[in-house]
Amino acid sequence: MGDGVIIKNGYVIDPEQQTIEIKEIAIQNGFLVAPEEMDVTNVTYIDAEGCYVSPGFIDIHVHIFTEHTELGIDTDLIGIEQGVTTVVDAGSVGCSDYATFKEKVVKQSQTEVLSFLNISRHGLTNGLSELADLEDLMTMEEAEEIFNKEPSIVGLKARMSGSVVKESGIKPLEHARKLADQLNVPIMVHIGNPPPNLQEIFPLLRRGDIVTHAFHGKKYGILNAQGVLIPEATAALQRGVLFDIGHGTSSFSYETLLKFREIYNEPFTTSTDLYRLNYQNPVCSLMHTMTKLLELGVPFMEVVRSVTVKAARALGLHDKGTLRWGAKADITLFKKVEQHTILVDSEGRQLEAKQILTPYLVLRDGKVVYQDESTRSK
Repeated sequence: MGDGVIIKNGYVIDPEQQTIEIKEIAIQNGFLVAPEEMDVTNVTYIDAEGCYVSPGFIDIHVHIFTEHTELGIDTDLIGIEQGVTTVVDAGSVGCSDYATFKEKVVKQSQTEVLSFLNISRHGLTNGLSELADLEDLMTMEEAEEIFNKEPSIVGLKARMSGSVVKESGIKPLEHARKLADQLNVPIMVHIGNPPPNLQEIFPLLRRGDIVTHAFHGKKYGILNAQGVLIPEATAALQRGVLFDIGHGTSSFSYETLLKFREIYNEPFTTSTDLYRLNYQNPVCSLMHTMTKLLELGVPFMEVVRSVTVKAARALGLHDKGTLRWGAKADITLFKKVEQHTILVDSEGRQLEAKQILTPYLVLRDGKVVYQDESTRSK
């Protein structure tokens, strides 16, 4: 029989059914079960009064290869300590260094760590122009070997902006397309300053591929001067290409998102692109980024869906982002706290918020791995 957990009195958010109601969540042996079907000897009760209870939040774009890249930040600092049960390292590591990454990051973190593997075999370990030399691209043989061996690698990462590719142009993404088609995995594509232009990038993308930094405020982005999607972006969305926020230091513009939402009702995923230099400002955390979306008028349920069920589907994960019985019990408890906060985007534009989302308690595989210190004695 074993032990069980019941979370009671919380506002339970079901992102699949799009409902919020006060009810109990039951956990047995690390999985969600029907409360009336629990068969355990000991039950631990968690009082979630005043909290929202959600499937564990997923941040699909972070950089956590500490010591080996200039970007890396501690996984649990931006993971479970911020209410995030799963993070995806987006291209910090390539096939050459994945064994080190697995030992030092994946196995050492309480937060679950997945990866979009950089198509450069060295990832970001030799600097931030990893696609400038086509000789450094991972081969098909290398890709097949590591994807067959490492189930925590969920796709490929290609950073397609001028400072990364230098004279290589669109060729790294053409190579990534061949690898992804053979492996049957998605590509996460970073877009920024050209070259290459989006008119070259978007036609290479297929259903399930992810465009991160989709709402940056730089020139030559997804919107033209009239605030309308460029034709290639429209066609990509119609094919099932996904847009992702990927906030980062310089890659999220309130103005771009607002213009997009004025015309288009397309869903997107919410991620942070958190790394060492943008943790304090302007990104801070996934919940901080979610709070920004709420202040911009994105509905609460849509914001939660963007870090749960939509993120899980983008990664091809069927046991996350859901409260279905039988799913893994990764759960995020969080609050809306009254707190005056200035929220800044990557362009320096400010929003004044009266409320902010804050983590309260986190469970992974049915076990409490983080609790807000201020609540421990209560």
